[in-house]
Amino acid sequence: MFPPFILSTLFIAGVSLASAQAADVGVRTISVSAPERSRAIEVTVWYPASAVGPSSLVGDNQLFKGAPAVRDAALAEGRFPLVLLSHGSGSRADAMSWLATALAEAGFVVAGPNHPGTTSGDSTPEETVKLWQRTADLSAVIDRLSSDPQWRDALDPARIGVVGFSLGGAAAMEISGARANLDAYARYCDGYDQGDCAWFARGVGYVDGKPIKVEKLDLRKVDKARFEQSNRDPRVRAAVLVDTGLAQAYEADSLKAIDIPLSFINLGSPGTIPKSVISDGLATLVPQASYATVADSWHYSFLPECKPEGLELLKAEGEVDPICDETTSRSRADIHEELKGVIVAALQKNLKGSF
Repeated sequence: MFPPFILSTLFIAGVSLASAQAADVGVRTISVSAPERSRAIEVTVWYPASAVGPSSLVGDNQLFKGAPAVRDAALAEGRFPLVLLSHGSGSRADAMSWLATALAEAGFVVAGPNHPGTTSGDSTPEETVKLWQRTADLSAVIDRLSSDPQWRDALDPARIGVVGFSLGGAAAMEISGARANLDAYARYCDGYDQGDCAWFARGVGYVDGKPIKVEKLDLRKVDKARFEQSNRDPRVRAAVLVDTGLAQAYEADSLKAIDIPLSFINLGSPGTIPKSVISDGLATLVPQASYATVADSWHYSFLPECKPEGLELLKAEGEVDPICDETTSRSRADIHEELKGVIVAALQKNLKGSF
């Protein structure tokens, strides 16, 4: 898990006013009550649409390229698997539009919540470690869509999966049954000054898109009982974990007891993957696990494609994370195509075959 990229409201995107090509993917934004939150969470839902129509670019802004979908299109007839998305630290669900549209085109209903306290312009180290809030958000989305007359008849409750990236990967791990050990996590950060550990020590947070000073996070003061509790939701039947966070902190016994298929993906070639997210060892402990790497890529390759002016915009904003830096010979678009193929195939296989 890397430090969050924190962008001002200048870059927080919904749907671009500029129209895109026709698409057969619909998109809606809904509000969901979550038990761990003091306010409703915003959830973006992508889905197979009943007809092709003019679309807009979801997630498009001055920094990132969006992906086309038809706002409030009619839902196609059928019964579809549900896939939950959990974004990385400091990001938003819209930043996964490139993946969500591919999943919807493949026949999934896809729902991504914006997790309060760890989204663009609204993020602090204190909130980052509260994985129990993120898993509760995901479970609340299942509750809402499973009971809402607009969605419930279109969803197959026996085919629910989750895809998580970075901190979202940690949430996907925990909702699948993994439990983290706080002492192990604290010891790991004692000797590691990169990734999530650097974020905890930075002494800064973000509110309303602006930096604020906060106390450096002492992991040993985190609520141990909550950090180590089980957050398993048995309705989740498969998970895909891309550069999962907390990779050094999971209890081995909890991994050995996971009874659903987990597909681990690391961005990078063996020997180049950071300690904070490497998951080949995790995959050896989970009974129904697979492990893959994406060659000539790195952690930020998962983010949306940047626009040509992206680097200058980031510099003007004072952003310190290398969000748009191209450190490999492959384009981000090419890496995304590989990831879409691997993720769609894993979910089709592990959620009871193709459809």
